[in-house]
Amino acid sequence: MGEHRDQFQSRLQQINRKHMAMSGGYSAKMRPDGLLVIKPHRVQSRISARTLVFLAAFFLLFKGFLMAALGFGSYDERVRTLAAGSVVERAGAYIMQADPVSVFIAQNIGPVLR
Repeated sequence: MGEHRDQFQSRLQQINRKHMAMSGGYSAKMRPDGLLVIKPHRVQSRISARTLVFLAAFFLLFKGFLMAALGFGSYDERVRTLAAGSVVERAGAYIMQADPVSVFIAQNIGPVLR
């Protein structure tokens, strides 16, 4: 009796998983032998790779602008001050430290700002 109950519960769980997968949409295709095969739609991320690239480019431009506006010495001093703070401030200092791309952007933006 217990074995049949376990098989029944297993079938119910499988049906529930399929129902949850199909609730987001599905597509039906007919195979050459005439059998209809129904597959759930894949869940797509709301953030595309293109958006991530734009965010990274904007962040590098922002860092370059800060370096050019504050000057390299002042910028480095502020990053060192951040590095002496809490865990969150140290993480911010790690992210905001000068990198070659930001330095290049700052060197090219600097003459325009002055």
